[in-house]
This record gives sequence, structure tokens and C-alpha cells, in this order.
Amino acid sequence: MKKKIVIMGVAGCGKTTVGEKLAEATGFRFIDGDALHPAANIDKMTRGIPLDDADRWPWLDQVGGALAASEGSLIIGCSALKRAYRDRIRSRAGKDTTFVHLSGSRALIGERMRSREGHFMPESLLDSQFAALEVPGADEDAVTVDIGSPLPETVAMLARRFLGNPAVPKRGAG
Repeated sequence: MKKKIVIMGVAGCGKTTVGEKLAEATGFRFIDGDALHPAANIDKMTRGIPLDDADRWPWLDQVGGALAASEGSLIIGCSALKRAYRDRIRSRAGKDTTFVHLSGSRALIGERMRSREGHFMPESLLDSQFAALEVPGADEDAVTVDIGSPLPETVAMLARRFLGNPAVPKRGAG
């Protein structure tokens, strides 16, 4: 059965890195959700202006549509910060979409953002991302992963979960 996975979290939490490594480990395809943003959204964020819901809805529809249209298993990196955003993605992709929430402290993620080059999202928007974040509820199909854990361990745990090892817990990295 094809898997539909969204790697979610605030900017700088590692969505692209975890998504790419998980794709390598599982053989699933990976799409960076940033590539699905309209140019106007990227321009806005580059200028340090947070997106509003009117900016996000078309983008979230693209994310959900890509998951629904994929013939095989697909992983997409997408912030999906609010429950309404995840519900919007599920409305397009299907209720069987799983979200992997990459969770970390403001200090750790800020440090990561300062060290990365060439990304349009400035660290100045990180506080607005944390303010908007609604941690996935127990009623959502979601896995929360602490980004302080070593990347290889995180990827191995997620790969086991998505390749069918029932011994892997639904919530948490360990």
C-alpha cells in the first residue's frame, strides 16, 4: 500500500534533511514542499513577511494534490503548522496521510537556521512559526520526533515504522 507522509515542523527543523534521508532509506520519493510555493509566497517570505492563511491555502492544496496524485509512496516536507492546515492537506490527499512532526527548541532551530546558506526563509520569521505551531493531537495520525536525536537513529526509526515494523511506537522517537 502506498504511503503518504508529510514531514512537518517550523522552518529550520530539518524537514528536507529528514525527508531526503528517509526517502533514501525507504525507496520512497521525496518532494520539498517549498518547491510547491507560488513565487509570490517565496517573495513575501524572503522579505521577512509571514504568510497569512490566504497565501497558504493554494500551497497546501498543491501539497495534498501531489500526495493524492502520486502513484507510489511519497514524502513531502511541509510546515503544516496548524491543525487546519493538516486537515486541508488530508482533504486532498486522504485521511491515511501520516504527519511526522520534527520537534526541537527555539534555540536549537535558531542555531541551525543561522548556519544554513541559500534558503529564502530568514530566522526573523522563526518566532511567528513557533507562535503558529499547533502540535498534532492524539487523534491525528502523527509521529513526533525529537530533532535532538542523532539523524541516523531518527531515520532508522521512521523507516522501520513506514516499512511495516509494528514494534515502532506511534508517538515519539523512542
